[in-house]
Order: sequence, then C-alpha cells, then structure tokens
Amino acid sequence: MLANWGYQDGSGEYFITIDTDKCDGCGKCADACPQNALEIGEDPADPLREEPVAFVGEEQRKKLRYTCSPCKTYL
Repeated sequence: MLANWGYQDGSGEYFITIDTDKCDGCGKCADACPQNALEIGEDPADPLREEPVAFVGEEQRKKLRYTCSPCKTYL
C-alpha cells in the first residue's frame, strides 16, 4: 500500500510516499532524515499489521511543506 504524507505539490506528487508493502521497518530512512520526520512503529493506516513500518510522525505532519522541501527532488 502506498502511504502518502503531506499534500500534492505542483508536480502532482506528495512530499513523502512510503510503500508499506516494501518497508521492512529497518529504520534506515528514519536515521537518514535530517529533519527527524520519520518514525518506525505500528502502521497508522493498518493497525493489524504485525511488522513495524516507517511513517511520518504526528508532530511533523503539518510541517512537511517546510521541513521536507530542502530534500525533495524535482524531476
């Protein structure tokens, strides 16, 4: 399942999209995020999932426009 975080920008892409089917909860993405926007834990969209997954932390959700802009790549 694709979990979209933030809002669609001018390119039609969300700031952060996490493919939870491919996420194994290793935490590498959370460690690499300079803004500490990602957390690893229970999937907020699928509480029955047993494996941990990456997701955008509650405090960061409304700030993605500002915190994630420097890292977002525009193609």
